[in-house]
Amino acid sequence: MEFRNLGRSGLVVSEIAFGNWLTHGSQIAEEAAKDCVHAALDEGITTFDTADVYANTAAESVLGRALHGIRRESLEICTKVFWPTGPGRNDRGLSRKHIMESAHASLRRLGVDYIDLYQAHRFDHGTPLEETMRAFDDLVRQGKILYVGVSEWRAEEIAAALRIAGQLGLDRIVSNQPQYNMIWRVIEAEVVPLSLEEGIGQIVWSPIAQGVLTGKYLPGAAPPAGSRAADQRGSRVISELLTGEVLNAVQELRQVAQEAGLLLSQLAVAWTLQNPAVSAAIIGASRPEHVRENVKAAGVRLEPELMARIDEIMRPVIVSDPERTQSPQ
Repeated sequence: MEFRNLGRSGLVVSEIAFGNWLTHGSQIAEEAAKDCVHAALDEGITTFDTADVYANTAAESVLGRALHGIRRESLEICTKVFWPTGPGRNDRGLSRKHIMESAHASLRRLGVDYIDLYQAHRFDHGTPLEETMRAFDDLVRQGKILYVGVSEWRAEEIAAALRIAGQLGLDRIVSNQPQYNMIWRVIEAEVVPLSLEEGIGQIVWSPIAQGVLTGKYLPGAAPPAGSRAADQRGSRVISELLTGEVLNAVQELRQVAQEAGLLLSQLAVAWTLQNPAVSAAIIGASRPEHVRENVKAAGVRLEPELMARIDEIMRPVIVSDPERTQSPQ
């Protein structure tokens, strides 16, 4: 495993992080989830990402139990707040009330005394940004969270938060968690330049595009049994990627992967890590062998000529418009 600083912060994270968005507490049994977490630990992964909303809060509890007994100081545990976690009007958003209540609930479910990285899961247009930033800062000062991050914030939203933190002397954002892969490159136009200038690290999700970049989905063929696209709970997330144009482009990448000595999935994860703004790529897994396969992307350096060939192959299917709506991770 290789390690990087999270942006310009002092926090060091594993290049490959383990996330449990669509698996723990929903698609796979808890024992299988625990096996995946232990495989991640065995492979040197120290950074684990979840959110209070995943599996209706169950994912945090599963992760907490899976990590029980592991030396706390050896881990970087990340979670998020924003989406509804209850029926009440204040059970959502980034108000002081919801942030404080959600942070304490996440601590209980994870079974820890502090969260390494607490992230605003989306931008809240209904709450003053100063209120949100002060609430995060209070949690930092209380020692309940160590660093503040965001997820899927636009460049102008990140810039506004940095400006408020600077003016008021509040703890500043150190990370953003966007979707980023060979197909979905929305962050490159605005978020990446701002982040490089301000020292904000990207912890990217969906580096293999929900499995599309593994090559297992073939043009004109039904999704393989047991795949995410064949599961009603996961198919809606990747439906827009399962087009002939996308799947044909992915098949063209096979030769590139072979020349690099990598599987397609490893090439996809390694590709995201070539971006200097990226601190870590989040992988998910339903079986331990998925973890062991994808961690081999750590430390891989792709030659410029190979990167150019990937761009040429993928150019017709690249999504780069900052106005595009993000998937509901």
